[in-house]
Amino acid sequence: MLDMHPCVRVDVDSLMAAQHDLGVCDAIRRIAPGGKADAMSAPHLPKVAGIDPAVTASPHTAAPAPARTAPAPAPAQAAGSLIQDRLAGMVSDLTTLHELTERLARAGDLDTSLHEFLRAGAALVGARRGLIVLEPSDGLGPTTTIGLGLGHAELGHIETVPRSATSYGRILDGLPDAQGGSEFLPEPDAPPGTGGFAAPVDPRHREVAARLGYAASYALPLTAEATGRLGAAVWLYDEQAEPNDRQRDLAGLYVRHAAEHLARMLEVERSRTHLATVAEELLPSRLPRIPGVQLAARHHTGPRGGGDWYDALPLPEGALGLAVGSVTGAGPSAVAAMGRLRASLRAYAVMEGEDPVAVLSDLELLLRLTEPARCATALFAHCEPAGGPQTDGRGSKIILAGAGHTPPLLIGEHRTEYVETSLSAPLGMLSCWEAPSTEIEPAPGETVLLYTDGLLRHTGDPTDRAYARLHAAAAGVPRAAREDPEALCDHILRTVLPDGRPADAPEDIVLLAARFE
Repeated sequence: MLDMHPCVRVDVDSLMAAQHDLGVCDAIRRIAPGGKADAMSAPHLPKVAGIDPAVTASPHTAAPAPARTAPAPAPAQAAGSLIQDRLAGMVSDLTTLHELTERLARAGDLDTSLHEFLRAGAALVGARRGLIVLEPSDGLGPTTTIGLGLGHAELGHIETVPRSATSYGRILDGLPDAQGGSEFLPEPDAPPGTGGFAAPVDPRHREVAARLGYAASYALPLTAEATGRLGAAVWLYDEQAEPNDRQRDLAGLYVRHAAEHLARMLEVERSRTHLATVAEELLPSRLPRIPGVQLAARHHTGPRGGGDWYDALPLPEGALGLAVGSVTGAGPSAVAAMGRLRASLRAYAVMEGEDPVAVLSDLELLLRLTEPARCATALFAHCEPAGGPQTDGRGSKIILAGAGHTPPLLIGEHRTEYVETSLSAPLGMLSCWEAPSTEIEPAPGETVLLYTDGLLRHTGDPTDRAYARLHAAAAGVPRAAREDPEALCDHILRTVLPDGRPADAPEDIVLLAARFE
C-alpha cells in the first residue's frame, strides 16, 4: 500500500463518494489525462492525475515497521501535494456537474429547461452569450430558438446567416461531418481553412458577427439516444477565444446528460399540446350570433389536461343556452368525459332547455348510469334576450340552475354582484340530484359572467378571498371594457390571476361572458 499524507487519503475517499453519489464516474475518464479510469484500481500507481509511476514506493510499504518519527522526504511531500491538487480539482468538477444537472432536473417544462441549459453551458465554456435551436430530426416539432444575452432582433439577424456558413447550422442540416466545436472568424484577407472554416467566410456571416460583436463560437449538437438529433447549441465569444480541454470535457458531459432531459421534456410538451388540441376541438369552434346578446369566451387547458368546458347554443324561439362545467380528474380520460358530457347537455337543452333543472337532472342520470365513478359540476342558463318572441317586449330574462358549480357574476354600471344560486351537490355524487332554479333579469348593458373554479384556485388565496378578488376585479372594469365582453374577459384575467396570464395556470380556466343589450 502506498503511504500517503492523511489529507491525500481523505480526498481520495471524498472522490469515491462523489463518484457514487453523482453518477458521473465517466467524468474521471474524460477529465483525467490518458483517459484510463480503470487504472485507478491497478495494483501499481498508474500515470493519471499527474502521478509518475517511476516514483519508487517507500520501503515502509514492503513490510510492517515501527511508526516512523522522521518527516517524509521532500519528493514524497511534493508528490502528495500534486495528487491532492489533482483530486481536489476532480472533486470540484464533479460537484459543479452535480449542481448544474440538479438545477436542470428541477425545470418542470421545456422552455425553462432550454433556458437553464443555455445558461449552464455558457458558464461551463466561459461565454457570455449564446443560443439554442430546438429542431427535432423527426419533424414533429416543436421548433424554437432561444437566446442568452441576445434579443429578438439579434436572433433575427443570426437567422439570416446561411446555415451552411455556421457550425451549428451544419449540425441542424444533419451533415455527416458536422460535429460542432470551435470556430474563429478570421480576418478578411486570411486564407481558407483559417479559424476552422474550410472556405472563405460567408459575407453575411461576417456582417452579422460585426454587427453583434462576436469573433468566435463554440457549438455542440444535442442528441438523445431515443429521439436522435434534437437541435444544436452555440455559445459566442466577444474575442477570438475557445474553451480549454477541461471546459470541453465538462461541457460535453453536461450536454450528454441535458440532451436526455430535454428529450423527456420534449415528449411531455408534445403530449400537452396534443391534449390541449383535443380539448379545444371538443369545445365550440365559434360562438353563435343571437340578436340582443354579445358573447365572449376564454379557455385555457392546464398542463395535465383537465375537464373544464363551456358551451353556447341557439335554442328554439330565439332563446340562448349557456353552460359551463368541470369533470373530475385530469388527462385524456377527463377530456373525453368532458366531450361526452357537453354533447349530452346540448341534446337535453334543445329538448327541454326552458327548464334548466330538468336538463341537469337528465344529465346527472346519464352520468350516474354510464360513468358511475365520475363526478362533475355544471351550470346551465336558459336566456331570453330582450326583444325576442318569448319576452313580449319585456327585458331580458335568465333562468339558471347549478350543480355544485360556482355562482355567476352579474356585472353592470350600477351593480356588481354574485347571483344567489341554491346550494347543491355535484352531478353523480348523490343517488338523486335535485335543486331549484333561479331567475334574474339583467338590465340593458349588464353582463353575466360564467366561470369555473380553476380561475379562483389559481389566485392562490383561500376561497372567500378568491371570490372577493374576483368581485373587486369585476367592479373595477373600465366603462369601455364593460361594453365589450372580449375586453371584459381580458381585464378579469389580467386582474385576478397573479401573473396576469392564463398560460401559466396549473388548472383549466374557463370564462364565458354574455352582455345583454
